Amino acid sequence: MKKFHNRRGGFTLIELMIVVAIIGILAAIAIPNFLRFQLKAKSSEGKGNLAAIRTAEESFFAEFGSYVSAAATPAEVPGTTKAAFEGGGATDFDTLGWSPEGEVYFNYAVAVSGITYNATAAADIDGEDNHQKWGYRKGALAGQAHAAGVSCGVAEPVADLTVAPCDVASGQSKF
Repeated sequence: MKKFHNRRGGFTLIELMIVVAIIGILAAIAIPNFLRFQLKAKSSEGKGNLAAIRTAEESFFAEFGSYVSAAATPAEVPGTTKAAFEGGGATDFDTLGWSPEGEVYFNYAVAVSGITYNATAAADIDGEDNHQKWGYRKGALAGQAHAAGVSCGVAEPVADLTVAPCDVASGQSKF
């Protein structure tokens, strides 16, 4: 019997090019999905912390009969990296008995009027200057000004007793 090919081990150039093309296609699909999921994970910080602020406000009200207002903290809306939770109304949040663990992507504020309040969170996670704005509203408190011109109040579709986007563009991003 005669052998037609006397082939040694290894891959041909065509086989290697096909593998590289397949890896490129998979990367082109996976990377945008990864970035989108990463953005969603960062966004969950704001919603979770607003729920915690709500719990702290209600606990404070049950004990002392009033709510605690707090200026935007940190004072500026953090960009694509986390910022220290200091300045602004940090001492007011200490009075409330709430502070986040470590650094934050969002800045947080609470506006109080009698037995109503708005708690808001704003961030620029994707660095495109289109802030994500989340809010929690208890009662009818007129639009509360927040850092960087963010407002979240009666005019926006934030339902009472629900953490929700302040407007239709909030929560949207480049990704």
